[in-house]
Amino acid sequence: MLGSTHGTLTTHSRPARVVACGEQPPHTVHGMSEPHRDGGGQGACPVDRDVSGRPLHAPVPDLDRFFRPESVAVIGASDSEGRPNTGITRQLIAWAERVGARLHPVNPGRSQVFGQPCHASVADLPEPVDLAVLLVGDPLPVIEQLAEAKVKFAVAFASGFAETGERGAAAQKRLAEAVARSGLRLLGPNTNLNAFEKFRTDLDGPAIALITQSGHQGRPVFSLQELGIRLSHWAPTGNEADLETADFLSYFATRPEVGAIAAYVEGLKDGRSFLLAADRAARNKVPVVAVKVGRTETGARTAASHTGKLTGADEVVDAAMRQFGVIRVDGLDELQDTAALLARARKPTAEGVAVYSISGGTGAHFSDLATAAGLRLPTLGPAKQAELHQWIPEYLHVANPVDNGGHPVGDWRGRKILDAILADPAIGVLICPITGPFPPMSDKLAQDLVDAAEQTDKLVCVVWGSPVGTEDAYRRTLLGSSRVATFRTFANCITAVRAYLDHHRFVDGYRSPFDDAPRVLSPSARKARALMRPGQQLSEHAAKQLLRAYGIRVPREQLVTSAAAAVRAASQVGYPVVMKASGPQLAHKTELGLVKVQLTSASQVRDAYRELTDIARYEDVPLDGVLVCQMIERGVEMVVGVTRDSLFGPTVTVGLGGVLVEVLRDVVVGVPPFGEDQARAMLDELRSRALLDGVRGAPPADLDALVETVLRVQRMALELGDDLAELDINPLVVLPRGQGAVALDALAVCP
Repeated sequence: MLGSTHGTLTTHSRPARVVACGEQPPHTVHGMSEPHRDGGGQGACPVDRDVSGRPLHAPVPDLDRFFRPESVAVIGASDSEGRPNTGITRQLIAWAERVGARLHPVNPGRSQVFGQPCHASVADLPEPVDLAVLLVGDPLPVIEQLAEAKVKFAVAFASGFAETGERGAAAQKRLAEAVARSGLRLLGPNTNLNAFEKFRTDLDGPAIALITQSGHQGRPVFSLQELGIRLSHWAPTGNEADLETADFLSYFATRPEVGAIAAYVEGLKDGRSFLLAADRAARNKVPVVAVKVGRTETGARTAASHTGKLTGADEVVDAAMRQFGVIRVDGLDELQDTAALLARARKPTAEGVAVYSISGGTGAHFSDLATAAGLRLPTLGPAKQAELHQWIPEYLHVANPVDNGGHPVGDWRGRKILDAILADPAIGVLICPITGPFPPMSDKLAQDLVDAAEQTDKLVCVVWGSPVGTEDAYRRTLLGSSRVATFRTFANCITAVRAYLDHHRFVDGYRSPFDDAPRVLSPSARKARALMRPGQQLSEHAAKQLLRAYGIRVPREQLVTSAAAAVRAASQVGYPVVMKASGPQLAHKTELGLVKVQLTSASQVRDAYRELTDIARYEDVPLDGVLVCQMIERGVEMVVGVTRDSLFGPTVTVGLGGVLVEVLRDVVVGVPPFGEDQARAMLDELRSRALLDGVRGAPPADLDALVETVLRVQRMALELGDDLAELDINPLVVLPRGQGAVALDALAVCP
């Protein structure tokens, strides 16, 4: 964990923050942004939408007055001991004093609360109110009163809404509709007091902003303050009837004091809003680290019962986060360690990692884990190894990992070794695992690491493996440094360092896919829409017409309705041919015997036609004809498809195709919009990626043609929108390099 902020602070090398359209640039006052004077409304953005009508930019809610209000009303305030509202009122009074806000209790049954004048209703408040905290069982009747008083923000703690089932979801919908009409912004319902916690004000440096949908899950990150890590905000979003995770993500990404955003997410309210918020963070080079519940069916079911929102297919959520640079971790310990490192570490000067230890076993163990996780441990050059052997015995390994044997850390040699490793231009990160304390050498090693970190622009990490954690070398020396990142486990260190390197590599090359998203329908869309049949699955022949409309190559083929026509078509297509039954109800033709391959003569074509039509009659499957197709024999069989996700809309899938698609399930998902680089990155994630490069003497496949097909399918998904429920191209045969790709079969479903 990066320790307290005494001494020189490290921060991101980051360009000036991008100010959202409609925003006023913030003015910094004592580390906080001066609140905007126009209240809590959303910033106005010019309408900019893609071909499907979805927004390409999102305004950033002006939440300054939420987090730093000048005046607060507590509806349902109480000072009667033993009542839940009393404890909450007491905490809110203390919070208002800390942030300099004037607090007004509201309760028709009291004239005073904790010695302060209490008002009978919102209408009786003596001044306009920035924030109203609703300590009432049903917030709905109060919303209209708040709107009339022009209150900017409200917080509803009440439960019993979407988290309870269908009836509660209906109540939440009514609440959301009332809020939308009112013009105020609501946090909750089913939220808590986390936004009004006591934040330490004696810490400086880049801060972590925290978003949670379950307040208790944010406690480990909030506790980082006790280790010297600054927190600036905590947004407990609850059921998100109005304000949602994406709103706070967008807002925090524009705050100058925020070095990283940590989030615990159970469900996303709207996939598109999340993508736009993550895009804003990526543009501003602000790292986002998230735990997202729902990797398993059990987790997804539990999350839904807790917050009443869709969790979404996990592979789609994972793809969306990866595309926009959101770092997904599994545990709360990983969340706190990774967010702390990313908030405060400088931009890497190199991606090489050096492992330095006093034990060969420790160094070898850590290096194995780090390499398996994808970290690069470059071999130190002969000159550098010779330099290290000035202070380390010749029989010890110093190529990386570096084993010093123990004794050099106890004297002047220890610092020399550290400086020599950090001076290597290939090394951007130095990691020293200390599996247990061994004073006085461990004390000297810890101090040398801190001193070396102060003199370098490179990242220095320490893994303090002692289960005790009370040692001075850990509590005072390491945690007292703002320049050393200290971890308690190998796994968390490796996860955080990998995320640190990945994040900077990602944002350095980031170009928002929303900038290049199509805004105008292409001529292909008009052709394709004429082929759609609402409520139907298209036949293979009709589905291929859709592909043709978008310039996706299909085999030479003809649709025929007689044996004689089949023979004529075969001579025109060219032998050998494939013959397939074509009908709107045929999804798996091979299983029914409705595909015939390697037909080389007119007699075989006639026989095949009769057999295909006989089987169709026997199976009672209506046909629109029989396809006589060009035979494509060489190439890698892939699958490319479109499905609709409940949160993100159309998604594009690519993977190993043919009969293996259901067996190996080697596919990856992309969430539009994405560009060519992301399409190529999707291919690199496939386990079968080597097949495209050519194996066992096979020529390399035409990757450019495959990428182009994926991008054309994406365009189809965006332009046809809700009119296309599903598309499946399987197999798409990718021919040898320079020869293109051909869609041999296709299925399309219109909702």
